[in-house]
Amino acid sequence: MTAATTSSRRAGGPRPGAALAAKSLLYALLIAIAVVYIFPFLINVATSFKTDADAASDPLALLPQTITTAAYERLFLNSDFPVWFKNSFIVTIFVTAGRVFFDSLAGYALARLRYRGRNVVFAALIAVMAVPNVVLLIPKFLVINQLGMYDSYAGMIIPLLADAAGIFIMKNFFESIPASVEEQAKIDGAGVFRTFWSIVLPMARPALITIIILSFQGSWNELSHFIISTQSPDLTTLTKGVASLASGQLSQGSQYPLKLAAAAIMTVPVAVVFFIFQRRILNASDGAVKE
Repeated sequence: MTAATTSSRRAGGPRPGAALAAKSLLYALLIAIAVVYIFPFLINVATSFKTDADAASDPLALLPQTITTAAYERLFLNSDFPVWFKNSFIVTIFVTAGRVFFDSLAGYALARLRYRGRNVVFAALIAVMAVPNVVLLIPKFLVINQLGMYDSYAGMIIPLLADAAGIFIMKNFFESIPASVEEQAKIDGAGVFRTFWSIVLPMARPALITIIILSFQGSWNELSHFIISTQSPDLTTLTKGVASLASGQLSQGSQYPLKLAAAAIMTVPVAVVFFIFQRRILNASDGAVKE
């Protein structure tokens, strides 16, 4: 027995065995939580490679009795799934780009510009964040219809080009950047937009990446807005299409492999974007400036 171990026991410190047991218990708890979250996704992927009979007889099995890609072949060759994917991709790209630009502009205006009614605008922004989205569905439909944008890409994209949460994130990040970094640009004669675009915005890369991830995920998974803004089958997005599959409108019987294959494919783009940028989400050390 070493002198350090003896002194730690005399001082009433934790025993090595107790510490190891506590750590093992913590890891076991974390593993159990991870299994609870991951298991449904594994069932989703496994079932998408099963036959209809196999999925109906043993839905929770992680190893299909007969591995088949029939569900994926039917999705891409005998359904409108490619059209759904194309529409979701177009809307998501435009919405993500628009939110990055407009949210950063509005956040910079609230953080740096001084004008009458600035606090009122910020209070209204907070109020909008507190309103449930379902409350705004009918007003959205009326506005979209009145402006002649119903059942078009414009009606799907334009109302989503800015969001209150993104503006709030950008405002808080801009306020964390010292105002002194903008003084040299102003001395050199740069205007407000040039200062914002060339000096401040590159420093806000962590917040911008956060907005990219949230906007991509939010617009890719959006459903309620597309329900009230479109009705044409040519403008159906993945969320509407997969929802119609799940409700049985486009298929007969259970057909779990077909439905879960569509759901599995739908998760891939969001997962790819998240894993690419996850380490940069609001990383305050990236782009930080020392005064």
